[in-house]
Amino acid sequence: MQIGKLRHRVRLEKPAKVQNPDTGEMEPGWALVDTVWASIEPLSAREFIAAQSTQSEVTARIVMRHRADIAPNMRLIYRGKRYDIHGVLPDPKSGLHYITLPVSEGVNDGQ
Repeated sequence: MQIGKLRHRVRLEKPAKVQNPDTGEMEPGWALVDTVWASIEPLSAREFIAAQSTQSEVTARIVMRHRADIAPNMRLIYRGKRYDIHGVLPDPKSGLHYITLPVSEGVNDGQ
């Protein structure tokens, strides 16, 4: 993966308790983990058909530099679109340079 391909700035969020500004109560919501550079690649028609056999919701893949703190219950936000993470795949050579996240566009509410 060439670093120049990581041209999309995305928000990485995790489920967390957040304070409601009106009532002051702690409610389920999303907390910012980090803002990172990534590559967002929609699946081709062939890849989408192949993905349907194992994961019918996967519609894209997001590639970013390696992080050890990514979990499938997190989500990514890019240009107002929410991407739910379905797995974390290390790079095939070293496993330490970048990760690939199969994602679906969705409305994950954190629970």
